[in-house]
Amino acid sequence: MLVFSYLCRKIREATYIDFTPMKSFADYKKDAPNWITMASGEFYPDILLDACELYKPVLVLFDQLLKSSESSARLLQQITEVKQVWMKVQLYRVFRKYVSPQTPVEMLKKKSMIPMVCAQYGKNFRTIDRVQAAFNSRPIPDEALCAVLWEYKDRGQKGYDLTERFFTMFQSAMPSLTIEGPIRAGADVQMKSVFDDYPNPTRPVDFVIRDKKDNVLAIGLARYDGDRGGAQEDDRTGGYSNCAKEILAYTKKHHLSTKVIFVNDGPGLLLGSMWNDYSNIERIDPEKVMVLTLRMLGERLTFKWLTKK
Repeated sequence: MLVFSYLCRKIREATYIDFTPMKSFADYKKDAPNWITMASGEFYPDILLDACELYKPVLVLFDQLLKSSESSARLLQQITEVKQVWMKVQLYRVFRKYVSPQTPVEMLKKKSMIPMVCAQYGKNFRTIDRVQAAFNSRPIPDEALCAVLWEYKDRGQKGYDLTERFFTMFQSAMPSLTIEGPIRAGADVQMKSVFDDYPNPTRPVDFVIRDKKDNVLAIGLARYDGDRGGAQEDDRTGGYSNCAKEILAYTKKHHLSTKVIFVNDGPGLLLGSMWNDYSNIERIDPEKVMVLTLRMLGERLTFKWLTKK
């Protein structure tokens, strides 16, 4: 009788199916602040000493180029001839502050675009004599400007930190799977390197998860959402939605079970409609799309979900 009862219990255990649905991203909204990870920051004015030491050479060189330029356009041309990339980018930022606030720094970085910048924005450049007067009105190093430049120093670092921590946590939790992609800085993975016939070959993604047989289990993107909403919020979630739909259309056509994962974290998730927007992305296909923060990883991103056909 005892043997029979034992066998019956084992049969029930073997045939038991867990019908408890997995929590969605939307289900976490009621206590959302508990599910985000905040990146550490730096205190003001503590950063000023290091900022002035780092950027004083930039201001000294800008002063030299300014004194040897007969016009603001010539000043810009001289900056483009600086060989050291980091220094040149900082000089462009100072140029933008003093001479042409409306000119995008990314546009200035392309030497081939400088003639167009001068033609398009040159009429609004502050004249060289006024630039000289404004620059001379400030000390070297200028604490205010150094503090502004310091804000650019760690731009992108929070995103790199997020990706590195995700990779580490994932590899620890699922050592039988592989995760590929730039852990910190580096070129994005392009979809043409994942699927040879992908219709949008230059689609950039941050990571790819594969099993031992090299099957692509998931395609993923990871971003740190800072404290800016508005257009940034709309662009991010809109782009994610398009990305998910594009990948799912391809996998459906080729009868693949590949999933799409969006790893997002940071205070930006609590702004405006961001949490709801990400929840809607999951609803595109809850079986194949997941949005999660680092704190949700152990609870939601499971081997079972990744390998489900």
